[in-house]
Amino acid sequence: MSSVTTVLIVEDNYLLLEMLTRLCEREGMRVLAASSGEAALTALRDGGESIDWLFTDIGLPGLVDGWAVASAYRERHPQRPIVYTSSAAQIEGRTVRGSLYLRKPFETRAIVELASIMAARPDEGRSGIDS
Repeated sequence: MSSVTTVLIVEDNYLLLEMLTRLCEREGMRVLAASSGEAALTALRDGGESIDWLFTDIGLPGLVDGWAVASAYRERHPQRPIVYTSSAAQIEGRTVRGSLYLRKPFETRAIVELASIMAARPDEGRSGIDS
C-alpha cells in the first residue's frame, strides 16, 4: 500500500479545480481530478481502491451530482472521509458520519490546512474522520 495520500477532487469550475489540485499536490498528495460527476464515477471505477478521501462539489451539472459521487465512494469505502462543498448556506441532511462540509467561497488557508491534515495521516484517513 502506498504511503502517498490520494484524493479525488470533483469540481466543475475549472479554475477552482486547478487551484485545489495544486494545493493538494503541494502538500504531497496524488490528485485525481474530475470536472463532472460522470468523470468522477469513472475515476472511482478505475482507481477507487487507491482513493483515500473525496472532495466533491455537490452541485455538479449533468445527471450525476456530488451526492451520487459521494454515495458511490461511500459504498466502496464506508469509513474514508468525504468533504462536501457548495455555495448553499445549508445543505440537505444527506452528509454522513466522517464527512465535512465547506461552504463556498472558502478560504485557501482552510483548504491548505485540510490537505495538510489529510496528507499527514494516510492510514488514519482510510479509517475516517469525525464531522
